[in-house]
Amino acid sequence: MDAIKLLKQDHTNVKALFQQYEEMGDRAFAGKKKLADRICLELTKHAVIEEEIFYPALREASKESEDQLDEASVEHASLKALIWQIGQMDPHDELYDAKVKVLGEYVNHHVKEEEGELFPQARQSDMDLATLGREMEARKEEVDSVPGEMPIPAGARTPGSARAVR
Repeated sequence: MDAIKLLKQDHTNVKALFQQYEEMGDRAFAGKKKLADRICLELTKHAVIEEEIFYPALREASKESEDQLDEASVEHASLKALIWQIGQMDPHDELYDAKVKVLGEYVNHHVKEEEGELFPQARQSDMDLATLGREMEARKEEVDSVPGEMPIPAGARTPGSARAVR
């Protein structure tokens, strides 16, 4: 499967998971937790393959995509922060459903931009999408958990420095 088809398949799959979450009853706490954890893991896998493989390859192949890739990286930082927050919560918590819903809205926005701007640029470039797809599939298989610590946004300094995120 080529890289873009793989990423689009991920988009479709996670959209279906968010839809399942929305259809769960208000008192389906255990089911919501299990599904939210799955959503967060799938999004983590997706972010890893984009950040480590797809985005760098596109940045190298298409200088036109620089601004969109920078924006996508900032969006990823926001998504990771929300994923981390959801992972620290209990489904009985007051804002749990709201955070999952907002995560879904962020993802929908991000998907529209990727599919509308970045993917066409990738198709027009000289990227080897088949090879990238195989590399991305292999890397995705290696990711088996959501990071346990709050991600440090790109550009932040190391812990202990004046600008570190606490």
